[in-house]
Amino acid sequence: MVCYAVPLVATLIGFIGRKAFHRDGTHGFWLNIMLLGGSVFGFVDHLWNGELFLLGPNMVSDITLGFAITGSIIASWGVVSYKAEIANTLNRFSSQLGILRK
Repeated sequence: MVCYAVPLVATLIGFIGRKAFHRDGTHGFWLNIMLLGGSVFGFVDHLWNGELFLLGPNMVSDITLGFAITGSIIASWGVVSYKAEIANTLNRFSSQLGILRK
């Protein structure tokens, strides 16, 4: 039941990595904010349900859920952060194939 720990650890790794390598860009900042938001949401959810520090009977399932949450956050961050590049690539690809011509 500690699935919120995985995005929290990812937040800490990202924060320490950004400070160690002096990366002050907005993309990394927003990734850290989104990961922190995901872990705070999980923390509040578990606090609300009274199972904050309970260790479930299947720790592998809990950790896997944490990785799924973290992966979903990173994927959505990637789409939002790089949507212009994704759109340009799709437009270039479709024009090469002759799709969506006006």
